[in-house]
Amino acid sequence: MEYTGSKYIGEYVDGRMEGKAEYILPTETRYVGEMKDGMFHGEGTLYFPSGSRYDAVWEKGLAIKGTYTFADGLQYDAKNWHYCDGYDRRFYTEICFGLKPSGISQLTNMDPPRTIPPASYDCGDGFYDPNTRIIKDYRNHFLRNADDDEHEWIIRTCRKGWDEIVGHRPK
Repeated sequence: MEYTGSKYIGEYVDGRMEGKAEYILPTETRYVGEMKDGMFHGEGTLYFPSGSRYDAVWEKGLAIKGTYTFADGLQYDAKNWHYCDGYDRRFYTEICFGLKPSGISQLTNMDPPRTIPPASYDCGDGFYDPNTRIIKDYRNHFLRNADDDEHEWIIRTCRKGWDEIVGHRPK
């Protein structure tokens, strides 16, 4: 554990993590559930720092069947997923609480949206600095370095921390 920065609270059998346990990763993601031979095995839940969770049945460290629930309670449905797509462009909070009056836009599922630091992008799980290519969570903790594909996607699609004129510009 000292090498990975993880923490294990639970039972051991023959020196291996086994039985009911809690495993805390350095990212503060927590697994609570059953372990066998040092791996997630049986029923268990991953709790993410964002407040979301993944309840699953695990077999030798792999999720066999599971359900992802976002921090706001929205549950992912792989077969009938119509959240914020071409079929229905509303955010989950708009589905639950209704649309805003005409002329008032809701930019994110969170209303009001987070304030984005200057020269950064809000990429959904944190803020991205294109100069350093580092994504930090909303509490300013390191999440990851963006590879070229993620960098391009963020630049192309995510909210910016500055205003730009879009559309027609008067001369």
